[in-house]
Amino acid sequence: MTCTVALVLAAMATLLKPVHQENEALYNKRAIIQAVETKLEKPVGEMSDAEVTNVFENKIKQYAIDAEGNEVSSEGIVAAGYPGGKAEDIDMAKENKKPESDRILPVFEYSDGSNSYYILSVRGNGLWDAIWGNIALEQNFNEVAGATFDHKGETPGLGAEIKDNPNFREQFIGKEIFNDEGEFVSINVRKGGAQDPEHDVDGISGATITADGVTAMLENGLGQYLPYINKQSETVNQ
Repeated sequence: MTCTVALVLAAMATLLKPVHQENEALYNKRAIIQAVETKLEKPVGEMSDAEVTNVFENKIKQYAIDAEGNEVSSEGIVAAGYPGGKAEDIDMAKENKKPESDRILPVFEYSDGSNSYYILSVRGNGLWDAIWGNIALEQNFNEVAGATFDHKGETPGLGAEIKDNPNFREQFIGKEIFNDEGEFVSINVRKGGAQDPEHDVDGISGATITADGVTAMLENGLGQYLPYINKQSETVNQ
């Protein structure tokens, strides 16, 4: 009986693997475009799977960059361990285990026909486990156009609010990652309330460690994109 059950479970896992992979890919697409939700025709939560796929295929340009901010070819993405050869295939958990100089990072460029927004993926640690997110930047590569966050095991009603509370992520819209002198300062999730209107957001009551984790994730994660951001900013300003 044990062997029979094991064989059935193994067969089901094999048969359902493509379905699971497709669902995971759709979930990832939703998270990415949610970072530019204010630029979409309707909220991501009200979109069907087909609508999400349509936005991703027709309004998103995706590519990967290396540690020096240079674009990585599809072959380079495959060589890094992702057979699909697309930015959406990149596993940030896997990349974070590599030396920074060997990492490749995804970039998702959303265009509404008039403007482009650049969605960057970040990953870090919360109180209990991994946290991650997508940060959309305006064409000036400074002002935040939107943000979305997720987690593996933060406490419901506390740290999990980074995902569950839309008011938390909406605070990031309009914040800036560089100061007036052009120095990268990222964005702080500050306990006790935002003090700097351009670079702070309010923390979550009772979730100081998760909030600190978001701050560190943004500083480290966006920091890895600086070579790319600087190159793009130079191009825009030329």
